[in-house]
Amino acid sequence: MLPTNRIPTHPGEILVVEFIEPMNLTQEALAEHLDIPIQKINEIVLGKRGITPAIAWLLAGAFSTSPQFWMNLQINYDLAVSRPSQFCQPIAS
Repeated sequence: MLPTNRIPTHPGEILVVEFIEPMNLTQEALAEHLDIPIQKINEIVLGKRGITPAIAWLLAGAFSTSPQFWMNLQINYDLAVSRPSQFCQPIAS
């Protein structure tokens, strides 16, 4: 269930707080390990870019998580950010 009183934490913040900092990694070292441009990691960390399925697979391999973990973080964030102010009424049968 999505929280209604706040926006879920962006996956980039989770990446920094729960993985990069505790492992004493740099964004540059992570980007090099994943063989992707550092700009991608930096934009994810800054919340300017989301986690794609391809990045989810890379992060899952690097941190022994699942790609679903990363995609669920992103989906929950995206749904909360795009939540309409009103919901459509159910279709009456």
